[in-house]
Amino acid sequence: MGILVICDHDGAALGAGTLNAVTAATQIGGDIDVLVAGHNVADIAKEAAAIDGVARVLTADSAELANGLAENVAPVIAGMADSYSHIMAPATTSGKNILPRVAAMKDVAQISDIISVEDAGTFKRPIYAGNAIATVKSDEALKIITVRTTSFEAAGTSGSAAIESVDAAGDAGLSSFEKSELSSSERPELTSAGIVVSGGRGMQDGSNFGMLEKVADKLGAAVGASRAAVDAGFVPNDYQVGQTGKVVAPDLYIAVGISGAIQHLAGMKDSKVIVAINKDDEAPIFQVADYGLVADLFDAVPELETELG
Repeated sequence: MGILVICDHDGAALGAGTLNAVTAATQIGGDIDVLVAGHNVADIAKEAAAIDGVARVLTADSAELANGLAENVAPVIAGMADSYSHIMAPATTSGKNILPRVAAMKDVAQISDIISVEDAGTFKRPIYAGNAIATVKSDEALKIITVRTTSFEAAGTSGSAAIESVDAAGDAGLSSFEKSELSSSERPELTSAGIVVSGGRGMQDGSNFGMLEKVADKLGAAVGASRAAVDAGFVPNDYQVGQTGKVVAPDLYIAVGISGAIQHLAGMKDSKVIVAINKDDEAPIFQVADYGLVADLFDAVPELETELG
């Protein structure tokens, strides 16, 4: 049997994580279908059809699927599950919300946040905030899996898969969509940015993040933060990088005033190059940093901005 990848999207465009999940699926082997569930999703289905390695794109297009409520999307997936050996989704907010419900409906265990495919039934995933890697083997006929997107390359987009319609399951009547509040920024999205500049408790105040924003703007970077900075109210929750925030793996990660607690490292230690600025020369962040500068950030960051021109 084949593999079903659940498309991650915002109702307007394909989510980048879908490309990474398809790459993970290709490493398992077999025919790959992508499910696009939503309302007025024809354009998203066309984007999905262009993903390399995809055999079919299945669209469940109905009003009750418009906002991605797990209570309405999960029955659609569960109704299709018997035709597949694997159901996969990116480990995004959406994937983490929907797939556990599908797993419960099908009475199977979910395998979460995989970072490696060993074979069709064996996968690796981080545990203990990334301090250990577990190898998980499943003998179940149906395997339900979320994929850590930073661990797999994005699939190409030169394909031409067939697009077919499937039936929605109707409104489950268990939840309703009230509203969404979306922040907008001219900077790159945190999880897909090539460069991330993050600040921690050492920033001392939210207004001081303006220094990091100036550097980020000159580098074309996203701005992130440690949980300590978010909990202190310096920046909004969507800045948070770490075990309980967003997982990033940019080409360059600049950690400013971040001590390097294991919860934060779990969200950024796969970055290609890590630069740390901290006045404490024993800060744990220096153990994972490729380059470290022991200095007062209030001196170092303005100097960095000046050097960037």
